Amino acid sequence: MMVPAPLRLRLDGAALIENWRTLARMSGSAACGAAVKADGYGLGAHGVAQRLAAAGCRDFFVATWAEAEALADLKLPVSVLHGVRAEDMEVVRSGMARPVLNTPLQIQRWRDSGGGPCDVMVDTGMNRLGVSPAQVEQGLLDGLTIETLISHLACAEDDTSMNAAQRKRFAALTGRTGARRMSLCNSAGIALGTEYHFDLTRPGLSLYGGSLVPVLAGSIRQVVFPQTQILQRRRVPAGETVGYNATWTAPADTEVAVCNLGYADGYFRGFSGTGAGLHDGRSLPVLGRVSMDLIALNVEVAPDLAEGDWIDIAFTLPQAAQTSGMSQYELLTGLGSRFSRVWTD
Repeated sequence: MMVPAPLRLRLDGAALIENWRTLARMSGSAACGAAVKADGYGLGAHGVAQRLAAAGCRDFFVATWAEAEALADLKLPVSVLHGVRAEDMEVVRSGMARPVLNTPLQIQRWRDSGGGPCDVMVDTGMNRLGVSPAQVEQGLLDGLTIETLISHLACAEDDTSMNAAQRKRFAALTGRTGARRMSLCNSAGIALGTEYHFDLTRPGLSLYGGSLVPVLAGSIRQVVFPQTQILQRRRVPAGETVGYNATWTAPADTEVAVCNLGYADGYFRGFSGTGAGLHDGRSLPVLGRVSMDLIALNVEVAPDLAEGDWIDIAFTLPQAAQTSGMSQYELLTGLGSRFSRVWTD
């Protein structure tokens, strides 16, 4: 028997799809794919990919072959960004996904196994994964059947000359490899304009409600709505404290709800004294330290809330990042396995 969890994520499928359509429109003539790595940025990759595929998305990106296996039953075009290790070859040859080859050794391993359609990552300045433009010019990729030549912007959300420099290095490879398509942009990169779009864009964060640049802030909808159940309602007398290290002292007798949510669930300690619950449009401030499994909320303004009731948690990503000091990426991917995930479409 499955015991109902005392905390859940309400996931807005319509908002997810609308965000993808917004990013697809902004991508112009380029196709718009979707990064669904890290279990769909914490939402659940299977549910995300299923909904985006139904909306028309035809390119999906994961980090590892285990993540590709989790989507295999959907029979979608999936690319594995971390390439192929020797340990991956058995599953790679099943044909469930394409590798994104990142190193000369991976390229040789792919050739030795018989080759076939693949993607390739080129490092244009991030100094993370990828072969160099010089290696491409020297013929490293000659003879490969390349579906998509990929690079990645290091500072897409920043106003920096590095963006243009990376775009220029990448554009110089046009026609050099025989790749059917070229792809450079993540979510913020899409907002840089058409010269960055090439043939395929690969949004991630903004699909899920995040925005790092002003041009996206007004058009990206919130997708993730955490909710937690009240375990106990108590009255804390004036002068007494709440939580670890006694960081909050009641200035007067205060109604407090203790709720099933904590940093083990990805509700980090940065929300201590800064986060809030929401109930009927009213803010319920977090009191004291966020602990591993529990938070305390000031429910003085909500006399109707009782043990067993559900409370929404304020989690609009740009604001939650500012409040907690965590990045929007960390907030999403940190959402723990103890949440039940409930889609509304």
